[in-house]
Amino acid sequence: MIRYILHKTGYTILTLFGVVSVIFLLFNVLPGDPAQMMLGQNESEEQLAVVRKKYGFDLPLTAQYGYYVNDLSPISFHSLRPDNFCFYSEDKYTGIRLFTFFDNQVVLKYPYLRESFQKTGKKVSSVIAETLPNTAVLAVFSILIALIIGVFLGIISAVKKGTWIDQGIQLVSTLGMSVPSFFSAILFAWLFGFVLHKYTHLPMTGSLYQLDDFGEGIHLNLKNLVLPALVLGIRPLAVVSQLMRNSLLEVLSQDYIRTAKAKGLSTTKVIYKHAVKNALNPVVTAISGWFASMLAGAVFVEYVFGWNGIGKEIVDALNTSDLPIVMGAVLVIALLFIGINIFVDIIYGWLDPRIKLIK
Repeated sequence: MIRYILHKTGYTILTLFGVVSVIFLLFNVLPGDPAQMMLGQNESEEQLAVVRKKYGFDLPLTAQYGYYVNDLSPISFHSLRPDNFCFYSEDKYTGIRLFTFFDNQVVLKYPYLRESFQKTGKKVSSVIAETLPNTAVLAVFSILIALIIGVFLGIISAVKKGTWIDQGIQLVSTLGMSVPSFFSAILFAWLFGFVLHKYTHLPMTGSLYQLDDFGEGIHLNLKNLVLPALVLGIRPLAVVSQLMRNSLLEVLSQDYIRTAKAKGLSTTKVIYKHAVKNALNPVVTAISGWFASMLAGAVFVEYVFGWNGIGKEIVDALNTSDLPIVMGAVLVIALLFIGINIFVDIIYGWLDPRIKLIK
């Protein structure tokens, strides 16, 4: 177990370091002056120079990279001189000073994702904290829809193999995997939110929380969740259905299933008590991958439905060249990918005890 934890910790650190390096280099080789992005087109050279010095834009690229990694690291080094760019300011950082040496100090802190260019004075971590829960709610409901309906359809398709029911489910699954999410989003919003609105009472756009009719406060509106969750769940539902069917057919051909049937167990009991659990491994893999990608924003779906999630925030940040938000959001998403992969390993161990022996 200790070896497994150390292995996963090292894997996480190396992966995040690679992501940080790629993201930093990618966004810093793009044309454009970050100071100009922050101040606009009508500012003087003196004002631009002040901003460049304050945020370290006037430093060499290698120094900027070092400071960026230092800001993200939980254990970081800071200068004791207030005029130094790396000075520890409680307005920027949240942490505990561990010890000092010469003109420097070592600090244990929360990772600092810096401030938005366009939302003056607002930390990137605050922006992500406001939008990520909305995306997480959308992703969870979409995955539940895909998992419940997909597993059910996969079981029916396997049991009814070769019949018109099986062929119909296969056709629907193929269509579900083929239709792009942005097209499904536009179609569902128009059909169920506009054409059939008087029957469905579902809005075309809206987020989880909205202002009430009198503008006096915000309230939870679960109606807005229905259409984006359905659209976002279509493709994983199709994948889960196909995987569950194929995996269950393979499991049903195993010797222990034939032995269970020979002992007089009913087909229903054999399937639901013995076969389904062992057929879920590929489904778990698919669900974990789709869930991670949904947390990445489901950009088109969120944008079409006006869902205030991290995907819509990334699009808005790209449109306004708000690079700190884009970089911070991508880093958080990468960390979520890693966390989900580790969680899936644990689920594997529960579904198949033989995996524990390997580890």
